This record gives sequence, C-alpha cells and structure tokens, in this order.
Amino acid sequence: MTKAIVAKNVTKKFKLYNTQSERLKDLLLPKSFGEEFYALRDVSFEAEKGDIIGLVGVNGSGKSTLSNIISGIVPETSGEISINGETAIIDVSAGLNNKLTGRENIELKCLMLGFNRKEIKNMEQDIIDFAELDKFIDQPVKSYSKGMKSRLGFAINVSIDPDILIVDEALSVGDKAFAKKSLEKMKEFKERGKTMFFVSHSIAQMKEFCNKIMWLEFGEKKAYGEMEDVLGDYEAFLKEYNKWSKKKRKAFRQKGFERQSKVKELV
Repeated sequence: MTKAIVAKNVTKKFKLYNTQSERLKDLLLPKSFGEEFYALRDVSFEAEKGDIIGLVGVNGSGKSTLSNIISGIVPETSGEISINGETAIIDVSAGLNNKLTGRENIELKCLMLGFNRKEIKNMEQDIIDFAELDKFIDQPVKSYSKGMKSRLGFAINVSIDPDILIVDEALSVGDKAFAKKSLEKMKEFKERGKTMFFVSHSIAQMKEFCNKIMWLEFGEKKAYGEMEDVLGDYEAFLKEYNKWSKKKRKAFRQKGFERQSKVKELV
C-alpha cells in the first residue's frame, strides 16, 4: 500500500518561562533560561493511504501538537516526517484571520493554496452554503461564535479537497445537525480513499469512523494499531482514570509533566 505519512522519532520541544523577562534573557544572553518541555518525544509511525487514524489521550498528551506538525503549522524540533500529499487541518479557528470577514478568509485561504480568483469565485458559494453562515459571511470573524468559526474552517478545508485531512475537535463545537453533516462529508472522503487524522473525545465517533488508533500519553506514543485493539485498552484506562480522586489525577499529571521535562534519561 502507498504510504501517506512516515514519521521517524518526531520530537517537539518548547521552552517554558516563568516571566516575560526570562524569555527575553533567553533570547539575548548566552546562558540558557527557561525550562525545556517536550510536547512530543520520539514519535514514530506510518500511515497508509486511506487510513483513518484516531488520536486519543488525556489533555496535554500531544494530540494537537502532532496534528499541527502533520499539517505544517509548526515544525518538528528533531526527527523526520515525510508527507505524501496536500494537508489541511480543521480546528475551531486554524488559519482564520479574526480581522477579516468570513468571505475574505475564504479568498485568502484559497489564494494561499494556489487557486486563482475565478476558481475561488466558483467555490465560494458552496463553501458559504456548507458553513451555513448566510448573512454573517461578510462580518468580521472576530464576531463569530466558536461554532461559526468551526463551520467556516471545516467548509473551507473540505472544499479544497486535501489528500490528508486533520480534524481536531472541530465536531465537538456547534449543533448536532452540522456535526452530522460534517461526519457525512468525512465519510465521503473516506470512501474516496483520503487519509484522515481524527482528534475527538467521543469514543463513539472513533468507533464509527476510524480503522486505526494512536494513543499518546505525555508526548510519547503509548500504543498504535487497529482500532478495536488500541481503543479497547484506552477505554479500560479511561474507566479507571475517571474513578480516580482529584488528588490521584493531579499526581498522575504531575508525574507526566516531570517526564516531559526530563532530558538525559529519555532522549
């Protein structure tokens, strides 16, 4: 089968600063300031063309960071990622300029992707209709609700027909009718053999939609494989996690944060 994505030891490191002055010192002075934090560490996987991969993990596990790297929004710090095709990401406001109107955002996004003005004009009304924005399309995006932003972002990105689509919690915002319509569009992409990454807290959507699951925990790949196998293990973990006390959950997250901040032992 054709590989859509091959990732080898993908790592993303950030710096955490206690103050703005500490950030400036780190930029200007030879001594290092701030604390290194690994949002992702040594994540390797392969995605076949047509795979629908669900990304699961508790908050802070690295799902959105990996999504942003795949879509080209942020670069990896180290490792390699080979992507075969055009990517597009859909989250609540990815790629939207709050100062522009919805219509201007459609035009800007499509121009950036290489469409000419005639092509954009032909696509524009279909995007507006799918997003269900009607008279709001000529209002500034900064006045939109989260649901409206999500609908606009989804409509633009599915209309440009990407090879690889990343959907990051976009279907959790807005009304059920639009979520259903969006899922139908994604099923159409699935039937056409598109590769998709799906970030959602909905286990039911994962079961309905995905054939593979990647379980991230504190920036590391805990498991990756067939949906039934990995999602079953993750559901069992969640069942236990939801029974924990606030104190135990806090200790779990603190331990994970410490793992993400260590360098010598894990790199």
